[in-house]
Amino acid sequence: MSFTLESDEHTALRAAVAQLGKRHGRPFDRETLWSEAAKLGYLGVNLPEQYGGGGGGIFELSLVLEELGAAGCPLLMMVVSPAICGTVIARFGTETQKREWLPALADGTRTMAFGITEPDAGSNSHRITTTARRDPETGDWLLTGRKVFISGVDIADATLIVGRTEDARTGRLKPCLFIVPRDAEGFHRRQIDMELQAAEKQFELTLDDVRLPADALVGDEDAGLLQLFAGLNPERIMTAAFAIGMGRYALAQAVAYARDRTVWNAPIGAHQAIAHPLAQAHIDLELARLMMQKAAHLYDAGDDAGAGEAANMAKYAAGEACVKAVDQAVHTLGGNGLTREFGLASLITAARVARIAPVSREMILNYVSHQTLGLPKSY
Repeated sequence: MSFTLESDEHTALRAAVAQLGKRHGRPFDRETLWSEAAKLGYLGVNLPEQYGGGGGGIFELSLVLEELGAAGCPLLMMVVSPAICGTVIARFGTETQKREWLPALADGTRTMAFGITEPDAGSNSHRITTTARRDPETGDWLLTGRKVFISGVDIADATLIVGRTEDARTGRLKPCLFIVPRDAEGFHRRQIDMELQAAEKQFELTLDDVRLPADALVGDEDAGLLQLFAGLNPERIMTAAFAIGMGRYALAQAVAYARDRTVWNAPIGAHQAIAHPLAQAHIDLELARLMMQKAAHLYDAGDDAGAGEAANMAKYAAGEACVKAVDQAVHTLGGNGLTREFGLASLITAARVARIAPVSREMILNYVSHQTLGLPKSY
């Protein structure tokens, strides 16, 4: 009996992506790597075959991102464009939307950003104030609101915006998803000055009565949270893949250094004070990967409820494992861990992203405490 969720095809895919990553390494040119990964079919591996994708799932896409991360060249927009936006459109989009977007997302010729976080809402998606109202004369949608910390808007052809519409029966606001073209009138962006070094920039968005045609709405106006979490669960799984890959990269650098660096006639890796923390980092990363694979498997099998719990746990475990692996790698190299030559210092900040985004570890603990354990809410 095999206890691995990976098939021979998955092993072959890992090896092929690892070779691609090795050719690019760190630092890398994002556009060149994105284009090559697209041509090889890796960006759209999770999208339906009839729309130019590979016919796989989030499991396969997470594997691709993990291996690129392990080679030092993760592509953050894989979390957003094919995983969130591609998945939502594939599951809930109209036939026209699928034909317009999925082949282009799969071959990398178009990308899509995702806008949910707001300045005053943070992790509380129920407090989103970006609203969409109908123009009674034309049937168009008019979007008004603000978003913050939205990745890659400058390089994306459109942004999948989470807004809220009013339920005619109850008057309450419900979440809905809209495709907003980059050049839409009233759609403005401002780059946020970040200490984080990343190819993908962060933006604050302002939507000032952005007029959209009726068919800009993705899915059913009444589906609400079902469609939203169809994108958020893959986001958490892919964030875990991003973190695990980064942790593996840092750990590999540290292990290689500990084998070769000799002090007092012995490699420093021979000392348990060096070896044991690296071994523990490896164990933590492997455990996080197992939870990530479980989450991806559940999601691809259509178990949204089970995937929600597992995706949150995977993201939590991967974020913690990544931070610890990076910290230990830097400590293993000592002063060399802060030099550009070894490329680990920039990961100290980058690793923290997996703890913070797309949802903080504290909110995950809230989720597990009241959703899994049945404890009362504190908020």
